[in-house]
Amino acid sequence: MGNENTNRTGAGIGVTGLLGVAFVILKLCHVIDWPWLWVLAPFWVPLALAVAIVGILIVAESWVRKP
Repeated sequence: MGNENTNRTGAGIGVTGLLGVAFVILKLCHVIDWPWLWVLAPFWVPLALAVAIVGILIVAESWVRKP
């Protein structure tokens, strides 16, 4: 009766997503006068950092395994 098995995951909006939405709203309401590149930065900067880190790791790995 009371043994319900619920499976919960932490798939919600993160800090960067919340910050990005806030920046977009502030830009559209003319509260901030930033370029769109920086307004959308919370969406693309984490991805760019992840790609850069993976690239550095690939280069380092190939440099260490040189014959």
